[in-house]
Amino acid sequence: MKIFLAGAQGQLGKELVNIFKAGKSELGPLPSELGGAELVETDIGQMDITSLSDVVRAVGEVSPDVIINCAAFTNVDKCETEQDMAFKVNSLGVRNLAMAAQKAGAKLIHVSTDYVFSGTGTEPYREWAICAPNSVYGLSKKMGEDFAARFCSRHFIVRTSWLYGYHGGNFVKTILKAGAERGELKVVNDQLGNPTNAADLAHHIAKLIPTEEYGTYHCTGEGICSWYDFACEIIRLGGIDCTVNPCTTAEFPRPAPRPQYSALENMMLRCTVGDEMRDWKDALKCFMDNYKDAYNVTE
Repeated sequence: MKIFLAGAQGQLGKELVNIFKAGKSELGPLPSELGGAELVETDIGQMDITSLSDVVRAVGEVSPDVIINCAAFTNVDKCETEQDMAFKVNSLGVRNLAMAAQKAGAKLIHVSTDYVFSGTGTEPYREWAICAPNSVYGLSKKMGEDFAARFCSRHFIVRTSWLYGYHGGNFVKTILKAGAERGELKVVNDQLGNPTNAADLAHHIAKLIPTEEYGTYHCTGEGICSWYDFACEIIRLGGIDCTVNPCTTAEFPRPAPRPQYSALENMMLRCTVGDEMRDWKDALKCFMDNYKDAYNVTE
Protein backbone atom coordinates (compact mmCIF):
# COMPACT_ATOMS: atom_id res chain seq x y z
CA MET A 1 0.00 0.00 0.00
CA LYS A 2 1.21 3.51 -0.88
CA ILE A 3 0.08 6.40 1.31
CA PHE A 4 0.57 9.97 0.06
CA LEU A 5 0.69 12.43 2.97
CA ALA A 6 0.18 16.15 2.26
CA GLY A 7 1.23 18.50 5.07
CA ALA A 8 3.75 16.03 6.49
CA GLN A 9 5.67 18.73 8.38
CA GLY A 10 2.68 19.96 10.35
CA GLN A 11 1.53 19.00 13.82
CA LEU A 12 -0.71 16.12 12.74
CA GLY A 13 1.41 15.20 9.74
CA LYS A 14 4.47 14.56 11.87
CA GLU A 15 2.42 12.51 14.30
CA LEU A 16 1.21 10.33 11.42
CA VAL A 17 4.76 9.90 10.15
CA ASN A 18 5.89 8.77 13.60
CA ILE A 19 3.14 6.23 14.16
CA PHE A 20 3.49 4.75 10.67
CA LYS A 21 7.22 4.30 11.23
CA ALA A 22 6.63 2.72 14.65
CA GLY A 23 3.64 0.65 13.55
CA LYS A 24 1.78 1.77 16.66
CA SER A 25 0.49 4.80 18.54
CA GLU A 26 -0.12 5.58 22.20
CA LEU A 27 -3.43 3.73 21.81
CA GLY A 28 -1.88 0.53 20.49
CA PRO A 29 -0.85 -1.19 17.24
CA LEU A 30 -2.02 0.10 13.87
CA PRO A 31 -4.23 -2.08 11.63
CA SER A 32 -2.31 -5.10 10.31
CA GLU A 33 -3.19 -4.07 6.73
CA LEU A 34 -0.81 -1.12 7.13
CA GLY A 35 2.20 -3.35 7.75
CA GLY A 36 4.82 -2.59 5.11
CA ALA A 37 2.94 0.44 3.83
CA GLU A 38 5.05 2.95 1.90
CA LEU A 39 4.56 6.49 3.20
CA VAL A 40 5.33 9.32 0.77
CA GLU A 41 5.78 12.56 2.70
CA THR A 42 5.08 15.88 0.98
CA ASP A 43 4.88 19.46 2.14
CA ILE A 44 5.18 22.90 0.55
CA GLY A 45 8.75 22.18 -0.54
CA GLN A 46 7.70 19.21 -2.66
CA MET A 47 4.22 20.22 -3.84
CA ASP A 48 2.13 23.38 -3.97
CA ILE A 49 -1.30 22.23 -2.86
CA THR A 50 -2.91 25.33 -4.39
CA SER A 51 -1.72 24.39 -7.90
CA LEU A 52 -3.88 21.79 -9.63
CA SER A 53 -1.16 20.91 -12.11
CA ASP A 54 1.43 20.52 -9.35
CA VAL A 55 -0.84 18.26 -7.31
CA VAL A 56 -1.80 16.12 -10.32
CA ARG A 57 1.90 15.78 -11.21
CA ALA A 58 2.99 14.84 -7.68
CA VAL A 59 0.17 12.34 -7.14
CA GLY A 60 0.61 10.90 -10.64
CA GLU A 61 4.29 10.19 -9.97
CA VAL A 62 3.40 8.17 -6.85
CA SER A 63 0.12 6.47 -7.87
CA PRO A 64 -0.96 6.14 -4.22
CA ASP A 65 -3.71 3.98 -2.77
CA VAL A 66 -4.53 6.59 -0.13
CA ILE A 67 -4.09 10.37 0.10
CA ILE A 68 -4.18 11.99 3.55
CA ASN A 69 -4.57 15.76 3.60
CA CYS A 70 -3.18 17.43 6.72
CA ALA A 71 -2.26 20.64 4.87
CA ALA A 72 -4.23 23.73 5.90
CA PHE A 73 -4.06 27.46 6.56
CA THR A 74 -4.97 27.29 10.26
CA ASN A 75 -4.24 30.82 11.47
CA VAL A 76 -7.87 31.74 12.15
CA ASP A 77 -7.28 35.48 12.51
CA LYS A 78 -5.04 35.75 9.43
CA CYS A 79 -7.73 34.03 7.40
CA GLU A 80 -9.90 37.13 7.97
CA THR A 81 -7.34 39.42 6.33
CA GLU A 82 -5.80 36.94 3.87
CA GLN A 83 -9.03 35.55 2.48
CA ASP A 84 -7.66 34.59 -0.93
CA MET A 85 -4.95 32.48 0.68
CA ALA A 86 -7.45 30.84 3.04
CA PHE A 87 -9.61 29.93 0.03
CA LYS A 88 -6.67 28.71 -2.05
CA VAL A 89 -5.27 26.42 0.66
CA ASN A 90 -8.36 25.28 2.58
CA SER A 91 -10.76 25.03 -0.37
CA LEU A 92 -8.99 24.78 -3.73
CA GLY A 93 -6.16 22.75 -2.23
CA VAL A 94 -8.66 20.13 -1.14
CA ARG A 95 -10.36 20.20 -4.54
CA ASN A 96 -7.02 19.60 -6.21
CA LEU A 97 -6.21 16.61 -4.01
CA ALA A 98 -9.73 15.20 -4.42
CA MET A 99 -9.52 15.41 -8.21
CA ALA A 100 -6.07 13.81 -8.18
CA ALA A 101 -7.29 11.06 -5.85
CA GLN A 102 -10.24 10.28 -8.10
CA LYS A 103 -7.98 10.13 -11.15
CA ALA A 104 -5.58 7.78 -9.34
CA GLY A 105 -8.36 5.61 -7.93
CA ALA A 106 -7.18 6.48 -4.41
CA LYS A 107 -9.02 7.02 -1.17
CA LEU A 108 -8.93 10.56 0.26
CA ILE A 109 -8.80 11.34 3.97
CA HIS A 110 -9.32 15.06 4.57
CA VAL A 111 -8.95 16.66 8.02
CA SER A 112 -11.45 19.39 8.88
CA THR A 113 -12.59 21.38 11.90
CA ASP A 114 -15.29 22.25 14.42
CA TYR A 115 -15.31 25.76 12.91
CA VAL A 116 -17.68 24.55 10.20
CA PHE A 117 -20.48 24.90 12.78
CA SER A 118 -22.02 28.15 14.07
CA GLY A 119 -20.92 27.52 17.65
CA THR A 120 -24.36 28.49 18.99
CA GLY A 121 -25.40 24.94 19.93
CA THR A 122 -26.04 23.60 23.41
CA GLU A 123 -25.21 19.92 22.91
CA PRO A 124 -22.41 18.15 21.02
CA TYR A 125 -22.70 18.42 17.25
CA ARG A 126 -23.19 15.14 15.42
CA GLU A 127 -21.94 14.58 11.90
CA TRP A 128 -25.33 15.30 10.35
CA ALA A 129 -25.72 18.71 12.05
CA ILE A 130 -26.18 21.68 9.72
CA CYS A 131 -22.96 23.58 9.06
CA ALA A 132 -23.11 27.37 9.42
CA PRO A 133 -19.56 28.74 9.77
CA ASN A 134 -19.20 32.36 10.87
CA SER A 135 -15.51 32.97 10.11
CA VAL A 136 -13.47 32.95 6.91
CA TYR A 137 -11.50 30.01 8.27
CA GLY A 138 -14.69 28.04 8.90
CA LEU A 139 -16.15 28.98 5.52
CA SER A 140 -13.00 27.98 3.66
CA LYS A 141 -12.83 24.65 5.50
CA LYS A 142 -16.51 23.95 4.80
CA MET A 143 -15.96 24.57 1.09
CA GLY A 144 -12.99 22.20 1.28
CA GLU A 145 -15.27 19.53 2.72
CA ASP A 146 -17.75 20.09 -0.10
CA PHE A 147 -15.01 19.77 -2.71
CA ALA A 148 -13.69 16.56 -1.11
CA ALA A 149 -17.14 14.98 -1.24
CA ARG A 150 -17.91 16.24 -4.74
CA PHE A 151 -14.71 15.31 -6.52
CA CYS A 152 -13.62 12.08 -4.80
CA SER A 153 -16.12 9.23 -4.46
CA ARG A 154 -13.99 7.36 -1.90
CA HIS A 155 -13.60 10.04 0.77
CA PHE A 156 -13.34 10.35 4.53
CA ILE A 157 -13.85 13.81 6.05
CA VAL A 158 -12.51 13.85 9.62
CA ARG A 159 -13.41 16.86 11.79
CA THR A 160 -11.43 17.54 14.93
CA SER A 161 -11.02 20.38 17.45
CA TRP A 162 -8.62 22.02 19.91
CA LEU A 163 -5.74 19.93 18.55
CA TYR A 164 -2.38 19.73 20.31
CA GLY A 165 0.63 17.49 19.84
CA TYR A 166 4.36 17.08 20.23
CA HIS A 167 5.23 18.97 17.05
CA GLY A 168 4.62 22.62 16.20
CA GLY A 169 2.83 25.32 18.16
CA ASN A 170 -0.43 24.79 20.02
CA PHE A 171 -2.45 25.92 23.03
CA VAL A 172 -0.78 23.51 25.47
CA LYS A 173 2.72 24.72 24.65
CA THR A 174 1.60 28.36 24.70
CA ILE A 175 0.09 28.01 28.18
CA LEU A 176 3.14 26.17 29.53
CA LYS A 177 5.49 28.87 28.26
CA ALA A 178 3.31 31.84 29.25
CA GLY A 179 2.55 30.38 32.67
CA ALA A 180 6.23 29.85 33.46
CA GLU A 181 7.17 33.35 32.27
CA ARG A 182 4.32 35.43 33.68
CA GLY A 183 3.02 33.63 36.76
CA GLU A 184 -0.53 34.82 36.06
CA LEU A 185 -2.80 34.26 33.05
CA LYS A 186 -6.28 35.23 31.85
CA VAL A 187 -8.10 32.60 29.79
CA VAL A 188 -11.62 32.68 28.36
CA ASN A 189 -14.18 30.63 30.27
CA ASP A 190 -17.22 30.98 27.99
CA GLN A 191 -16.05 28.95 24.97
CA LEU A 192 -16.60 25.18 25.25
CA GLY A 193 -15.15 22.33 23.20
CA ASN A 194 -13.11 19.11 23.16
CA PRO A 195 -9.31 19.13 23.54
CA THR A 196 -7.80 16.52 21.19
CA ASN A 197 -4.41 14.84 21.38
CA ALA A 198 -2.89 14.51 17.89
CA ALA A 199 -1.72 10.98 18.74
CA ASP A 200 -5.33 9.88 19.23
CA LEU A 201 -6.48 11.54 16.01
CA ALA A 202 -3.62 9.99 14.02
CA HIS A 203 -4.48 6.54 15.38
CA HIS A 204 -8.09 6.80 14.23
CA ILE A 205 -7.08 8.08 10.79
CA ALA A 206 -4.93 4.97 10.49
CA LYS A 207 -7.90 2.82 11.51
CA LEU A 208 -10.00 4.26 8.68
CA ILE A 209 -7.44 3.67 5.92
CA PRO A 210 -8.04 -0.07 5.26
CA THR A 211 -11.84 0.29 5.38
CA GLU A 212 -14.53 1.41 2.98
CA GLU A 213 -16.49 3.17 5.72
CA TYR A 214 -16.62 6.40 3.71
CA GLY A 215 -18.29 9.55 5.00
CA THR A 216 -17.92 12.34 7.55
CA TYR A 217 -16.47 11.70 10.99
CA HIS A 218 -15.97 13.60 14.23
CA CYS A 219 -12.78 12.66 16.05
CA THR A 220 -12.17 14.58 19.27
CA GLY A 221 -11.20 13.90 22.86
CA GLU A 222 -13.99 12.71 25.14
CA GLY A 223 -15.45 15.25 27.54
CA ILE A 224 -16.21 18.96 27.29
CA CYS A 225 -14.39 21.86 28.93
CA SER A 226 -13.67 25.57 28.51
CA TRP A 227 -10.34 27.01 27.46
CA TYR A 228 -9.99 28.13 31.09
CA ASP A 229 -10.55 24.56 32.35
CA PHE A 230 -8.05 23.31 29.78
CA ALA A 231 -5.43 25.88 30.85
CA CYS A 232 -5.90 25.08 34.55
CA GLU A 233 -5.27 21.40 33.91
CA ILE A 234 -2.18 22.18 31.82
CA ILE A 235 -0.73 24.34 34.58
CA ARG A 236 -1.57 21.76 37.25
CA LEU A 237 0.03 18.87 35.38
CA GLY A 238 3.05 21.02 34.53
CA GLY A 239 3.62 21.84 38.20
CA ILE A 240 3.94 25.50 37.29
CA ASP A 241 3.50 28.21 39.91
CA CYS A 242 0.92 30.25 38.03
CA THR A 243 -2.54 31.64 38.74
CA VAL A 244 -5.09 31.19 35.96
CA ASN A 245 -8.01 33.62 36.03
CA PRO A 246 -11.21 33.23 33.98
CA CYS A 247 -12.37 35.96 31.62
CA THR A 248 -15.06 36.40 28.99
CA THR A 249 -14.70 36.40 25.23
CA ALA A 250 -15.69 40.08 25.26
CA GLU A 251 -12.65 40.82 27.43
CA PHE A 252 -10.35 39.13 24.90
CA PRO A 253 -11.46 40.33 21.43
CA ARG A 254 -9.97 38.71 18.34
CA PRO A 255 -10.31 39.53 14.61
CA ALA A 256 -12.14 36.26 13.86
CA PRO A 257 -15.20 35.14 15.85
CA ARG A 258 -14.70 32.00 17.94
CA PRO A 259 -17.40 29.37 18.46
CA GLN A 260 -19.03 29.67 21.88
CA TYR A 261 -19.88 25.98 21.85
CA SER A 262 -18.18 23.61 19.42
CA ALA A 263 -18.17 20.25 21.20
CA LEU A 264 -18.42 17.33 18.77
CA GLU A 265 -19.79 13.82 19.26
CA ASN A 266 -17.87 10.91 17.71
CA MET A 267 -20.99 9.11 16.52
CA MET A 268 -19.64 7.81 13.19
CA LEU A 269 -16.54 6.37 14.85
CA ARG A 270 -18.70 4.65 17.42
CA CYS A 271 -20.93 3.16 14.73
CA THR A 272 -18.15 1.99 12.39
CA VAL A 273 -14.48 1.41 13.32
CA GLY A 274 -14.93 2.10 17.03
CA ASP A 275 -14.32 5.15 19.22
CA GLU A 276 -11.13 4.75 21.25
CA MET A 277 -10.58 8.47 21.78
CA ARG A 278 -9.38 9.05 25.33
CA ASP A 279 -10.92 11.33 27.92
CA TRP A 280 -9.30 14.71 27.34
CA LYS A 281 -7.73 14.77 30.82
CA ASP A 282 -6.17 11.31 30.39
CA ALA A 283 -4.82 12.19 26.94
CA LEU A 284 -3.41 15.47 28.25
CA LYS A 285 -1.68 13.73 31.17
CA CYS A 286 -0.03 11.30 28.77
CA PHE A 287 1.12 14.19 26.61
CA MET A 288 2.54 16.05 29.61
CA ASP A 289 4.34 12.96 30.88
CA ASN A 290 6.01 12.62 27.48
CA TYR A 291 6.74 16.29 26.86
CA LYS A 292 8.94 17.27 29.77
CA ASP A 293 11.03 19.81 27.83
CA ALA A 294 7.97 22.03 27.47
CA TYR A 295 8.17 23.00 31.12
CA ASN A 296 11.90 22.58 31.72
CA VAL A 297 11.82 19.24 33.51
CA THR A 298 14.75 16.95 32.78
CA GLU A 299 14.90 13.17 32.91
